[in-house]
Amino acid sequence: MLNVTNTIIIDAPAAKVWDALVNPAKTKQYMFGCETVSDWKKGSKLEWTGTFDGIDLVAVTGTIIDIQPEKYLVYTAIDPNNPALKDTPERCISVTYHLTENGGATTFTVTQGDYAKVEDGERRFKEAYNDGVGWDPILVEIKKLVESN
Repeated sequence: MLNVTNTIIIDAPAAKVWDALVNPAKTKQYMFGCETVSDWKKGSKLEWTGTFDGIDLVAVTGTIIDIQPEKYLVYTAIDPNNPALKDTPERCISVTYHLTENGGATTFTVTQGDYAKVEDGERRFKEAYNDGVGWDPILVEIKKLVESN
């Protein structure tokens, strides 16, 4: 299996962390200026939209596979702007958010993959894993955002 997994503990309840994950105004603050667009229901489309070099575009698109608010979210993801990666099931990776609250703090784990099952997976895994960094910088920004409010 080729998965990127990162975990952080956030000193806030799961409801507050969840809001940071699904609220477009908040995702824009930590996800490279991108907002989430979805109705947050199983089977629905999920898009990350933003403005790059003055052009509005969809940076990532996918489908919500499973969702339980304040507990977990599983969605597929693909970069629709990469002509080498057409939006087909064999090219999509899945992303899982898992939240566990304990004593007012939330352990937030993100798993992205399995790159071993997708076309050009090893190269894509290396890009996503980025020498062991993976989601760590994004998780740190989510932590700062949630704990500061």
